[in-house]
Amino acid sequence: MLAAEAGRIPVMSLKRLRGSDADRRSLADELTAVYHDIGFAVLVDHGLSEGLVDAVFDMMGTFFALSDEQKRLIDKSASPYFRGWESVGTEFTNNRPDIREQIDVWSEHPPSDQGHGPDYLKLLGPNQWMPDDVLPGQQKLALDWFEQLGTLSDEVLSLFAVGLGLGPDHFAAAFGDDAMSLTKFINYPPTPDGAAGVNAHNDTGFVTLLATGETPGLQVLDPTGAWIDVPVVPNSFVLNIGEMLQAMTGNYLMATAHRVVASEQRMSAAYFHGPSLHTPLDPIGLDQRFVDAVAASERHRSAGFMATKEQTEAGIGDIGSPTHTDVYGDQLWNYFSRSYPDMMERHHGK
Repeated sequence: MLAAEAGRIPVMSLKRLRGSDADRRSLADELTAVYHDIGFAVLVDHGLSEGLVDAVFDMMGTFFALSDEQKRLIDKSASPYFRGWESVGTEFTNNRPDIREQIDVWSEHPPSDQGHGPDYLKLLGPNQWMPDDVLPGQQKLALDWFEQLGTLSDEVLSLFAVGLGLGPDHFAAAFGDDAMSLTKFINYPPTPDGAAGVNAHNDTGFVTLLATGETPGLQVLDPTGAWIDVPVVPNSFVLNIGEMLQAMTGNYLMATAHRVVASEQRMSAAYFHGPSLHTPLDPIGLDQRFVDAVAASERHRSAGFMATKEQTEAGIGDIGSPTHTDVYGDQLWNYFSRSYPDMMERHHGK
């Protein structure tokens, strides 16, 4: 593990992932220690082809150069499943607009029977895809991206499981059969003074893998309370974890606040690995040494979660909620409610 040149974000090689059992265990222990501390790392030697990442960035460059009229062929506002393109300022993080445009692609599902079951089942549905005569091959490329990033995410979760003293398949067994993962293909214009490309937040799910491109702008809130830059490393992925993993490990692993402030145009592609909507957030029965480590750290004991829209309106701070939902689907429903209040009301009522 090498110290990054900028700040405290480590650069970690995944070569040992494909080594001996002892190699995997040592990597698992190091990875788990990093995500108990800073909660971010830059991964190299990950095994994914540069060609896949290059193709994704080429696709984004072509799409974001289109006119808004063409982009509206997959306008997210028309989707009750919150899938498609949105213009700059559409998504809100902590009640503040994000200065970015993006395409959201979720795991493909047939629509559910919305008359029965919990509200979060209303999120199940199809994606919107650009016509091939406007953006050739977008659907095939996005689904290939999903498959390869999902495989790498499963490998990372297996390392976390081993590092936490669990069986390597612990998280895979908890995921269920109907994954609900997300990819965001993002274009950030230069960030205006006093704003953010995406405002400070914790991620919602299990793990996030981010291809950052060549332009800096991603910043992480380190344990001292300082914003530090994530270094740009060729052929790498930035890995961070979400609030589900924080909740299930009793705050041993940390979902770290981060934001984007870009001095020039910046594109990135983020993959958020998620389980079945029905997955419970029950605490894992970890070894006492992990419990004791949380008890000994005020930062870990007091780590909060993203506030719901109702909590924010009641005066609770941005990432100051002492509570989280019991089920992944409710976690996502809260995310959409606070991030797209107008769209949520239009499609699903108050």
